[in-house]
Amino acid sequence: MPEVVFYVLASSSQHQRQDFACKLIEKIYRGGQFCYVLTDDTEQAAELDKALWTFRAGSFVPHQLYDNRPPAYPNTVLIGGNAIPENWQKIIVNLSSHFPPTIAPTERIVEILDNSEESKQAGRQRYKHYLEAGLEIVTHRNEGGVWLETRAGG
Repeated sequence: MPEVVFYVLASSSQHQRQDFACKLIEKIYRGGQFCYVLTDDTEQAAELDKALWTFRAGSFVPHQLYDNRPPAYPNTVLIGGNAIPENWQKIIVNLSSHFPPTIAPTERIVEILDNSEESKQAGRQRYKHYLEAGLEIVTHRNEGGVWLETRAGG
């Protein structure tokens, strides 16, 4: 069963959410882990694709938009809509507003929420769904620059 990790940002800025996502994706990549970034649509996927090239000078995160084919190079971050590779066993970074289409073999699901009411409401629904599925949930909440952690489920 996968672990679910929520990051709740102090800001409601979509730009800051995307910047945080880029930094987290870079950390996942540098840790030698594989991730699939789930987006709402091709426009959001293209924006993240561009952001991963430009979010920090000198940073390099190999990534590609997922087109139902394996990546050209190993350890490449995949970005796409709801077509997660079949039997994906690693990390899903969910930047979409919906549930990942599959959680069964996945190692970890990462949810990044901004502080807008819309984002928090959608996050609450997913949180409840994950709890009902019996998954362990770790929440990191940024309050005034300090990250607070809580755990539930499992």
